[in-house]
Amino acid sequence: MDINIKEVARKAGVSIATVSRVINGKEGYSDLTRQKVMRAIQDLNYKPNALARGLLNQKTQTLAIIFPQVSDMFTGRVLRGVEAAAHQENFSVIVCKTDGSHVRTMRHLELLAEKRVDGIVFASEILVKEYSDFIQRLKIPLVVLSGESDDPGIPCVRCDDQKASFTATSYLIGQGHTQIGMLYGGRKGKLDEITRVVGYHEALSHFHVPFDPHKVITSEGFGFQEGKTGAAQLLDRFPNLTAIFAASDEMAVGVIAAAYERGIRVPEQLSVVGYDDLPIAEMTTPPLTTIHQPLYKMGFKAASMLLDHIHGREDLFSSVVFPHTIIERGSVSRP
Repeated sequence: MDINIKEVARKAGVSIATVSRVINGKEGYSDLTRQKVMRAIQDLNYKPNALARGLLNQKTQTLAIIFPQVSDMFTGRVLRGVEAAAHQENFSVIVCKTDGSHVRTMRHLELLAEKRVDGIVFASEILVKEYSDFIQRLKIPLVVLSGESDDPGIPCVRCDDQKASFTATSYLIGQGHTQIGMLYGGRKGKLDEITRVVGYHEALSHFHVPFDPHKVITSEGFGFQEGKTGAAQLLDRFPNLTAIFAASDEMAVGVIAAAYERGIRVPEQLSVVGYDDLPIAEMTTPPLTTIHQPLYKMGFKAASMLLDHIHGREDLFSSVVFPHTIIERGSVSRP
């Protein structure tokens, strides 16, 4: 039979409220009282129930992270970082998958509100105003991770996508390429509003390479199939392309597959650069040259920011930008 807090209070000769304060490290009792409570806890082998503890201190020791997908390698690396930070402070992590659906996102947010999570990481998606307004009305701390936000006041943890795309495109130009296409999967809209496309455009302009908006294909997602389909469209439109920059590694692998189906050799006839530096980048043939962003560290930082705020150690107001690097492997050669 499980021991409850009432029995601890009875054995220690104190109130339930006093036992709660001792368990949660709050003030309002003497050192002698603390010793009595701790002795009772040990004698009875009492283990505070997490839910009961949450009801007493208004915390559930739970963070939530919201992803559009949970089966890809990007998600795995980010989640490991979030969980590592959470587990250091005995927090658990709830993972929600939205499939990019507005309806599913709102349902998840409503469910998380019912579960009284202590903080939310909104990852790899667009935090539209309806989402942020809902979360802020509930006064749940929020961090956007490797995504976009319509509310500039929400702190973000990310790489500078514009600079990273500039780096990737500049690298291809430095290898002698001028016929460069780009694939992007995510927010639809004007090309001059998509940061990764802006970086691509800026690099072309910097090196006096003409920009053709038709050489940019945008799709709904960042997956293999979007990369394969987008590459097929680019190669059909522009058979003289010598390079493609894909805005994710999974899209880049799709590019390599589309090239293989057309008998186009990578990198001899088509150079490919990805983005993320996921494990799959080393598994392709040839291995993928890509932009590295430290996803584990970014996940760890996003969770740490929430935890620091929850415990009153630091305010939650500033964004964090991580550095990027280009990892050279075997998917790029001179045209």
